[in-house]
Amino acid sequence: MRRLHPFALPSLSLALALAACKPGPEAPKPQAATPPPAPAPVEAAKPDSEPVDAEFPVLQLAALDGSQYDLAAHRGKWVVVNFWATWCKPCVKEMPDLSALDAMREHIEVIGLAYDDSDPKDIAAFLQKHPVSYPIAIVDTYDPPKAFATPRGLPTTYLIAPDGKLTKKFMGPITAAEIEGAIAAAGGPKPASG
Repeated sequence: MRRLHPFALPSLSLALALAACKPGPEAPKPQAATPPPAPAPVEAAKPDSEPVDAEFPVLQLAALDGSQYDLAAHRGKWVVVNFWATWCKPCVKEMPDLSALDAMREHIEVIGLAYDDSDPKDIAAFLQKHPVSYPIAIVDTYDPPKAFATPRGLPTTYLIAPDGKLTKKFMGPITAAEIEGAIAAAGGPKPASG
């Protein structure tokens, strides 16, 4: 009887395994499926589906001090609408500058919109430590004012012209000098020196 070489058995196993991997007869190709019908045209976004900034925003809400704030009552002035939150460090950092702007410039007013789901008492306590000269209103984060797009980041600030028209939107922190520069660029008074 003939003896197999010691490497013959592993080589034979490998040859059998490779033979098993060899493709068999080709399976019939599936017939091309009929393409699905074209989707119906998409309608333009409805105003309530994704809020956008209104050209002439309307803003009526209760301020934290109990007074009522109506943007229309401030026609004739430049109005700065500032969305902020207590937990937003850049918001807190810009508050003194906005407060000084509101207090020192007769033609400019500021309204702070606390876009914050904190308890009103906590926001009031926060404002005791960080006082401002302008009114603050708390905005429902699930139902923000319809005239302004839902903030994608904070702070978000809007500049409203004396005629009530939205002039500029600022994303991120803003300074009084930048606001006054935007007012001057829109045809308003030049920044006061000092």
